[in-house]
Amino acid sequence: MPDQHDDEPVGIARGLTNYGDRDFARYLRASMAKSMGYSSELLRKPVVGIAGTFSEFNNCHRLVPELIAAVKRGVLAEGGLPLEFPTISLGEVFLNPTSLFFRNLMAMDTEEMVRGQPMDAVVLVGGCDKTVPAQLMGAVSANVPAIQVVTGPMMTGRWRGERLGACTDCRRFWAKYRAGEIDAQTIDEVEGNLATTAGTCAVMGTASTMASLAEGLGMMLPGTAAIPAVHADRIRAAEASGRAAMRLAREKLTPDRIITEKSVENALRLLLAIGGSTNAIIHLTAIAGRAGINVSLKRLNELSDTTPVLVDLKPTGPYYMEDLHAAGGIGAVLRELRPLLHLDALTVTGETLGERLAPEPGFIDRKVIRPLGEPLQPEGGLVALFGSLAPRGAILKRAAADATLFEKEGRAVVFNSLEDLAARIDDPDLDVTAEDFMVLQNAGPLSPSGMPEAGYLPIPGKLARAGVKDMVRISDARMSGTAYGTIVLHVSPDAASGGPLGLVRSGDRIRLSIKERRIDLLVAEDELARRRAETPSTAVNPPRGYARLYRREVLQADQGCDLDFLRKVPSQP
Repeated sequence: MPDQHDDEPVGIARGLTNYGDRDFARYLRASMAKSMGYSSELLRKPVVGIAGTFSEFNNCHRLVPELIAAVKRGVLAEGGLPLEFPTISLGEVFLNPTSLFFRNLMAMDTEEMVRGQPMDAVVLVGGCDKTVPAQLMGAVSANVPAIQVVTGPMMTGRWRGERLGACTDCRRFWAKYRAGEIDAQTIDEVEGNLATTAGTCAVMGTASTMASLAEGLGMMLPGTAAIPAVHADRIRAAEASGRAAMRLAREKLTPDRIITEKSVENALRLLLAIGGSTNAIIHLTAIAGRAGINVSLKRLNELSDTTPVLVDLKPTGPYYMEDLHAAGGIGAVLRELRPLLHLDALTVTGETLGERLAPEPGFIDRKVIRPLGEPLQPEGGLVALFGSLAPRGAILKRAAADATLFEKEGRAVVFNSLEDLAARIDDPDLDVTAEDFMVLQNAGPLSPSGMPEAGYLPIPGKLARAGVKDMVRISDARMSGTAYGTIVLHVSPDAASGGPLGLVRSGDRIRLSIKERRIDLLVAEDELARRRAETPSTAVNPPRGYARLYRREVLQADQGCDLDFLRKVPSQP
């Protein structure tokens, strides 16, 4: 054990269990550690904790044990003691009602285990959609030196001459199936060929977006966000991250010095340039909120107006994450964005972002990563909307939308719940045309469904069979980063909390203007007041457990859907 009189304990001497006798606590901890076969010499080393998220309910994390083994090699090579510990794992498609509901619980688990156990630094190993933001939220709150390692994206597969990758292609084929363009046997074949390797979705969905933003924030080693899960470089990146964690421990470089207003703005620029997932706005807002940083949707619009789209992966373009990696990765994108970035932001390497990007880049495939002066689109992929329907904002991914629908007024066709949507969407008697605005209520953070990825309302069956591919859809729900369409999401405040979205009735007129950044319900205020008085609340109050805590504390989408008491500055005392 280290000297009991050390001013700053190292390794397992940190954060002693409270028995009322510190010397006894050291003695007892050492004896229990030795029961696991550790030598006295190794127990004197700095400890790097490794937050492991392997679960057989999480296909994205199938190779986490291999990554952890590589992290351990890196820590040992730098003279430290690696100690793995488990946390909650969030498998996107295996959780009910939605993985977002459990993101904050995983963040709590990560924070308390990092804070409560003796470690000089922590390596966060995760990948699936809500896992990376949960780990970063917990790390920011615990404020122990930390570095992120991601599982990496899947490789694409081949089927009938086509290149397939989850999950944009799964949505494309499902739309064909709903429209009657392919039969049940074909959709079964597709099901077996969409996800053929370990890793996260192969497109610029939420998992890939959050991996990219972790690198942009400076919390991940450069060049490691886009490495495919099955590539040998992914294992080498994990080993290098173990080495880096030891440097972080020695230098005491904590997340509060890395996640700052400047690095958050850098991440927003990157998000806009890569046409990333709308979910990332919620997650980045929550991560920043743990550091006491406010993410303004109005500032997002200012950044979007001055940040061009440089990368066009699926769901909007023809490429996949493996192509981005081969084209130069996120580092190449950041180099193009240099004139727009805060280059003095610090990173986990100990360098500033400017120092990290200073070396001359290697090969860059300009078909995949466009130069700053020759962008795919002159403005960013996301835009925030305000107006009478969304007083606190809403989000639209214009990079994935039909520009012919950007300035439009339409008739509302309202579904008051997910159950109502499921019951009526394919009813041949549904009163709906391609010119209407489909509206889903009661799918926000305070709804019984917990803000699922249901914002991608399916095209009504009779319209899909008639060849309709897109129409305006509005909700307080979220949309998978793998989805596409002219879809207004995260309407705040949500319907369940009494927001104007809950007052919309079928037949009302709604005006959408991307140019003016507005979404307005064209109903007189006195009529809205009458509806408000007669509309019962749909918010639920579960009797016990985490669900009760969640409903009591969860914030709206514009505050990241975090639990209020977990933010650095809670809104309620």
